[in-house]
Amino acid sequence: MKSEDQKIKDSSMFANMWSEQKNIRIAVLDLYEGQANQGMRCIREIVHDWCAGKGFDLYYEEFDVRQQLAVPDTSFDLYISSGGPGSPLESEGSKWEAAYFKWLESIEDWNFSSQETDKKHVFFICHSFQLVCRHYGIGNVCKRKSTAFGVFPIHMLDEGTTEPVFDGLKDPFYSVDSRDYQVIEPDIHKLHQMGASILAIEKNRPHVPYERALMAIRFNDYFIGTQFHPEADATGMHMYLMREDKKQTVIENHGAPKWQSMVEQLQDPGKILFTYKTILPNFLHMATQECVAEK
Repeated sequence: MKSEDQKIKDSSMFANMWSEQKNIRIAVLDLYEGQANQGMRCIREIVHDWCAGKGFDLYYEEFDVRQQLAVPDTSFDLYISSGGPGSPLESEGSKWEAAYFKWLESIEDWNFSSQETDKKHVFFICHSFQLVCRHYGIGNVCKRKSTAFGVFPIHMLDEGTTEPVFDGLKDPFYSVDSRDYQVIEPDIHKLHQMGASILAIEKNRPHVPYERALMAIRFNDYFIGTQFHPEADATGMHMYLMREDKKQTVIENHGAPKWQSMVEQLQDPGKILFTYKTILPNFLHMATQECVAEK
């Protein structure tokens, strides 16, 4: 991991470059398998709005991994890998997953052999996060007892409080959680071997006899992922919560008052709107420091 002095030096160097013309190439790996979703819209809007605000000349491309076996090459500056439907276990051995992990290994190889100022950063969201945790063998990826869907608090661990991508968040912070699977029972020894750290977990409830899910991990200096949806916005979440099937899922698992509370929380600027405006923009800022410096 980089030292605090190096992070400050990188940030200072990056800040002095805002007046220069900047080009950026961003790839998004779409794991939604053609199913209707709000995730890709949200990622698209965050990336385009952030780049426009920072004066980047953006080249942006999306890759349909599961339907077309499409993956990006190493010419992009940074990557975002989306959430998606279905089981992160049943795809093991599939052609699309083989293509996905071949891409991941190409980025690992690049980062291992490239110069310090030419590293590739990747953000993994939900389904992608679960796949990568299984790939690295750093936790038990398994089905949940019940579906998690709604707006929930995310609790930081010590490493999360110093994570640059979480800079500005409160503890706990709030985000959208939408999943039938989870990553639990971390292999601490393997995490340490990788130089990885757990950044956040589900709400700690000692009276409930279930393992707390790992909600965010920094895998290394350049890879980070969350099991929640930092890209989710109030508009998309409101649409989901008003769907009868999603409404019933929340009510059956958490009760009608919880559903009503979630709807009301969407208007709170300190909850998912704040997370939406913080995590991926922070990632984009951090990831572009090096590629701008290199150019």
